Amino acid sequence: MMKKSTFGAILAFLFAAAGALTAAAIYLYRREKELDEYERLLFSDDYDDDEDMDEYDADTVYEPIHDESQMDDDDSADDKDEIKF
Repeated sequence: MMKKSTFGAILAFLFAAAGALTAAAIYLYRREKELDEYERLLFSDDYDDDEDMDEYDADTVYEPIHDESQMDDDDSADDKDEIKF
């Protein structure tokens, strides 16, 4: 026969293993649910981002980009007296 202390240790180990497996299953279930929600939001066609962008783009001013030859000509014409380092 088995001692009571050995039986108690085996029983405690089985309960600990069952608890760890239950905790892992609950974690994976919640994580999968969270990822499904994130994926639904990410690939949803219901979300209209044009409205959000309008409030940020209201004051945006776009200026033309000058290439280096134009900038050199503009700088030399405007700043003849300044010394460039």
